[in-house]
Amino acid sequence: MQTPLHWLYHDNARRKKNRSTAVSTCKKFFDDDYAQGGKECDEYPFATTYEGCAQTTYEPSAPKDNFSVPPLAKKDNGNAGNLLGQFMTLNRILDGDDDGFYVTIT
Repeated sequence: MQTPLHWLYHDNARRKKNRSTAVSTCKKFFDDDYAQGGKECDEYPFATTYEGCAQTTYEPSAPKDNFSVPPLAKKDNGNAGNLLGQFMTLNRILDGDDDGFYVTIT
């Protein structure tokens, strides 16, 4: 992603919509039973960002379907989510447009 992500902390409804959009997309591409065997639907950009799966619901000018979803082991997904939350807290990332961050994969 060439633009920064922005932490979505205060708007619980939008975070839930990001997650529900991710889950419906997992069901669409991996069938309704994608979660069998202890899996969860993971998403990028994260559900806790304004750029999450439901971005176009709130920002119609945003690129459509600009996200990805795979089913992952529930334990791994939960651990990653905990690490992300710790990163946001420890680095004092603020909710909203004023404090963007990048994800670099190495």
